[in-house]
Amino acid sequence: MPAIINRLRAMSHAQYAAIVAGLIAIQVMSLFALGHPPICTCGSVKLWQGDVLSAENSQHLTDWYTFSHIIHGFGFYLLLWLIAPRTPTGLRFAIAVGLEAGWEILENTPLIMDRYRESALAQGYFGDSIINSVSDVLAMALGFFLARQQPVWLTVVLALAMELFVGYMIRDNLTLNIIQLIHPNAALSRWQAGE
Repeated sequence: MPAIINRLRAMSHAQYAAIVAGLIAIQVMSLFALGHPPICTCGSVKLWQGDVLSAENSQHLTDWYTFSHIIHGFGFYLLLWLIAPRTPTGLRFAIAVGLEAGWEILENTPLIMDRYRESALAQGYFGDSIINSVSDVLAMALGFFLARQQPVWLTVVLALAMELFVGYMIRDNLTLNIIQLIHPNAALSRWQAGE
C-alpha cells in the first residue's frame, strides 16, 4: 500500500487533470447513451435558468440546483479529508469528481427521475441536459476548492446561507431534495407547491 501511495503522490497535476477529464468523458458518454440531449432541446444555451417549473430547468449551464452541487463539493472535501487525510489533494479531487459524475449518471436514470417526479417541484422532470450535468460537476469542483482554501467556519456559513437562500427562493434545496428522494412526503410536496 505505501508503494501505491508514493506513486500517487508522485503524480503530476496534469496526470490528475487527465483522470478528471476521463471521468467527465465517461459521464458525458453515459448520459448520451441514456438519451439525454447535449443542450436544451429549446436550441439555446443560457448561463442561468431561474424558473424551476420550466421545462428548461436543469437544461442550461446553471440553475437554482447549482448551489446544491457547490455544497456537494464542500461535503466531498470534508469526507475525503476525514477518511484519507494523507492522500494527495489531486487524488481526493479526482475521487470527488468520480463521485459527482457517478451521481449525475445515476440521477439521470429512469429509476431516480421517476422518484424525483413524486415531488411537487419535479412533476415534469425528464433529466438534465449533458451540458447542465457537466456544469453540475464543475460546480462541485468549485465547492471542493473553496472548502480547501477557506476556513471551515466560512464553508459552514456558506453552506447554510445557500441552503436557506435557495429554500426561501424556490421552496427546495439540497436538504429538502434528499428528504423527498429518500422518503417523499405529501405535506412537504404541498408546501413546495405553495398550497
